[in-house]
Amino acid sequence: MAFILSRIDVGDYETWEPLFDQDGPGTRRDALGYRLFRGSDDPNEVFIQVEFDSTEKAQAARRRLLASGALERFPDRTGPTVAEEVETVRAD
Repeated sequence: MAFILSRIDVGDYETWEPLFDQDGPGTRRDALGYRLFRGSDDPNEVFIQVEFDSTEKAQAARRRLLASGALERFPDRTGPTVAEEVETVRAD
């Protein structure tokens, strides 16, 4: 498994979320799924995890996202970073 991980201060979540749903850059086109998180102290701070079945697909999606310029409007962001899963531990 591979993931794209990003943190973005979207400014106004209610305005940003419909744009995210449209997926204009096609970032989630080959994804298995995604998870979206909002900061509990700042609901406009968004954490995104997009899951892929291979590192190659995650890297291709990252390239599409960067080439689209969609992230350039968010000066406060981290990522997108491609990460590979090392271990999953589930609490009993």
